[in-house]
Amino acid sequence: MQPDRIRRDGPTMAYTDAVQESALATNKVLRNTYMLLSMTLLFSAAMAGLSMALNLPYFGPMITLVGYFGLLFLTYKLKNSAAGIIAVFALTGFMGLTLGPVLTFYLTTIPNGGELVLTALGATGLIFVGLSTYVLTTKKDFSFMGGFLMVGMLGLLAVIVIGLFVNLSAFQMAISAGVVLLMGGFILYETSSIIHGGQTNYILATVSLYVSLYNIFINLLYLLGINRD
Repeated sequence: MQPDRIRRDGPTMAYTDAVQESALATNKVLRNTYMLLSMTLLFSAAMAGLSMALNLPYFGPMITLVGYFGLLFLTYKLKNSAAGIIAVFALTGFMGLTLGPVLTFYLTTIPNGGELVLTALGATGLIFVGLSTYVLTTKKDFSFMGGFLMVGMLGLLAVIVIGLFVNLSAFQMAISAGVVLLMGGFILYETSSIIHGGQTNYILATVSLYVSLYNIFINLLYLLGINRD
């Protein structure tokens, strides 16, 4: 009887061990992602502060896009090495530098600019905490959103191109509102992907969440500022 019980329990024990190992791996990715995200956000804020202190000018769309996509490509290329962490800090630090002139503009040009910046920052934090908490507590799988988000991104890019030739405040506000909604969807999707094992690289997860937060903050700031100016 004893050998039979061992044979029956063997597959069950193996399955249990596999589940535990998977859970540990998922928790490790989630923990490393949030830790790296916290550090990159602080580093990005420091670079934004440095940019403001030096009164750096706006880099312009060409330098911003080349720097962003170049560093993003480098991060993806080094995603499985320790150098990938350095690339993440380079990317987020650069984005912080580009944010400095924007913050300077709001603080020095728009009435109650400091209040707007703090409001946008607080709202961004609440959106991230709320969406992340929802996914982590419900364990809901948002993998089905992948296709919708891709279509939404392509559609939004097309609308942004049109917006370059249509100088209407209402149109620009609609674009910013669409960006906020789309980035919220990416937060749901990425967090769900981590806890369900679809995303196992915390460097890529960090970059995805950081870009979402950056875009939410910038566009909330625009939506708040356009009502003041």
